[in-house]
Amino acid sequence: MIVDLNSRYGLNPAHSEVVEACKIIEPCDTLDMGCSNGRNAVYLGQLGFSVTAIDANPGAIDMLQSIIVEEGMSIKAQVYDINNASLGEDYDFIACTVTLMFIDPARVDAVIADMHKRTLAGGYNLIVCAMSTDENPCPVRFPFTLKAGQLREAYEGWELIKYNEDVGTMHNGAKLQFATLLARKPG
Repeated sequence: MIVDLNSRYGLNPAHSEVVEACKIIEPCDTLDMGCSNGRNAVYLGQLGFSVTAIDANPGAIDMLQSIIVEEGMSIKAQVYDINNASLGEDYDFIACTVTLMFIDPARVDAVIADMHKRTLAGGYNLIVCAMSTDENPCPVRFPFTLKAGQLREAYEGWELIKYNEDVGTMHNGAKLQFATLLARKPG
């Protein structure tokens, strides 16, 4: 039985799209991009995924590292600036949930291209990112938001397992449109 480590350590639950993706993706080498204090990494690690968790915030990585040590988990947590777009390893699954909107807008294409390059054949990318469209201008001043169709175009040639651009309500009541993509790289 899996203990709810997320609530034990005061972490938010794993992102719902990560939970959904785990229904079809078997445990594998996984990268959690922009992991913050590890809500997705801890969840994935408990399911048997071999997780590397990266974030630019040293404090968040330190918090995750203390959970890893306390629980004896085999998660690699490291400080890394995603804007570098130079991941050093290949992965079967790269999860990037509510992260792209915080990076340098001029680096987004390079970051996605690097994700493509570092995903093994038959592997998966999961991205959830805020959008700003004429119908639904983003009420939050993120450095970057996606335009309609932009994420789908970035994954031309991949098998789209899930793709939508739905409006959701944030915990504070704000209405926000998100692009959600789960795509499989051609084998």
